[in-house]
Amino acid sequence: MSTLASEPKSAPQVRLKPRRALPFFGHHPWVFAGAIDRIDGEPAPGSDVALYAADGQFIAAGLYNPASQIRVRLYSWTEGQPLDAELWGARLDAAIALRQSLYGPFDSENACRLVFSEADGLSGLVVDRYGDWLLVQFTALGLWQRRETIFDLLESRLKPKGIWLRTEKGMRESERLELTDGLARGVEPPRPLFIVENGLRFGVDVTQGHKTGFYLDQRENRLAATRHVAGHRVLDLFCYTGAFGIAALKHGRARAVHAVDSSEPALALARANAELNGVSADLHFEKSDTFAALERLAAAGETFDTVILDPPKLTRHRAGLAKALRGYHSLNELAVKVLRPGAILITCSCSGLVGRDDFVAMLADVSQRTARPIQILESRGQAPDHPISVHCLESGYLKCYVCRVA
Repeated sequence: MSTLASEPKSAPQVRLKPRRALPFFGHHPWVFAGAIDRIDGEPAPGSDVALYAADGQFIAAGLYNPASQIRVRLYSWTEGQPLDAELWGARLDAAIALRQSLYGPFDSENACRLVFSEADGLSGLVVDRYGDWLLVQFTALGLWQRRETIFDLLESRLKPKGIWLRTEKGMRESERLELTDGLARGVEPPRPLFIVENGLRFGVDVTQGHKTGFYLDQRENRLAATRHVAGHRVLDLFCYTGAFGIAALKHGRARAVHAVDSSEPALALARANAELNGVSADLHFEKSDTFAALERLAAAGETFDTVILDPPKLTRHRAGLAKALRGYHSLNELAVKVLRPGAILITCSCSGLVGRDDFVAMLADVSQRTARPIQILESRGQAPDHPISVHCLESGYLKCYVCRVA
């Protein structure tokens, strides 16, 4: 089993600027370049370093990446603890135990997020389990260099049929990672691969679909939506593979669903999933840009009892925040225009840089501009297999608001 670990006490030292240590004593795992005063030693990319306050006090041990704005990712606050297979294995064991406590024993058709990066003490590693396959994303150079150790640990604990690598957009540039999607261990997953969520069966494409194939983080929100849609005509925007709309029909007793997405491969899976769950007759799919579809529906005088808005991430960088908020505003304003009085708006954002206060302020402005009062009935977040670390609040990225629009 390969490791690239060394004793933190003998590692090169990263010294912080004065008055910059408090977040790291508080176990925040990201040390940005601007917080660093100097580096004593010559750490190689991905190697161990020890983080010290300006007064020379030890803080934590981490892995170094000179090409990233996150210069050091921290993994241990115990001086002298090596960053090795024993540590990674203990973190994996804790993460797996949490998911089994949430969802019970794993079987060949359930799916969940097994490892959620910073929230599980493994900054830069995401592992999703789809039945007998594992989907792995590396977003940090240090853990990518230790990938064979990670794969060994995953195989020894979970005995998957295969491990498939998925890449996240932007990581090649931000972390200088030479990543490509592909098989890492075992055999390739089938296309589609079938999973069960909340009693519904879905075919997913884990090798080519968005994220790792399915929006696992919306599990509880899909179920929550069903409490509000009985007898409703539902408009499901950015429907992807149809999970919100199918749940609305099957569990929520919605009258009909009109589902819109711009991806034909996603819609093909969505149609198959509708048939698989016996709701094809009441679920109509449209291939269209969502903005264009909303404008057309509004111009035609169409109205709905519920609109579900689950767009992809609208910004990955703080410089794009203002533009993202304008995009959310436009989408939600158009959605309100096709809602009958007293209808339900279920609106989501997976853009971590868009805070809850910003999102609610956007909804308030939509309400003012449309002269339609909006009441928030439920303020929701990501599923519990995507836990939020109190030391790294950035791990709480998903926002889902169930609203009544007067």
